[in-house]
Amino acid sequence: MSSLFKFFRNVRSEMGKVSWPKRKELTSYTITVIVTVTILALFFAGVDQIITLLMRLIL
Repeated sequence: MSSLFKFFRNVRSEMGKVSWPKRKELTSYTITVIVTVTILALFFAGVDQIITLLMRLIL
């Protein structure tokens, strides 16, 4: 049981050493991820539509 407490004490200590992003950085990263995911989703939806159209023409 003491090893469990030691583990959580070490986790807390290590989490204090983490360099957390500032609010402005976090907002920037979040916007970048959302834009990237949206662009990729639109790209793959377009590719899917083109492949579907080609398959309909072939069959």
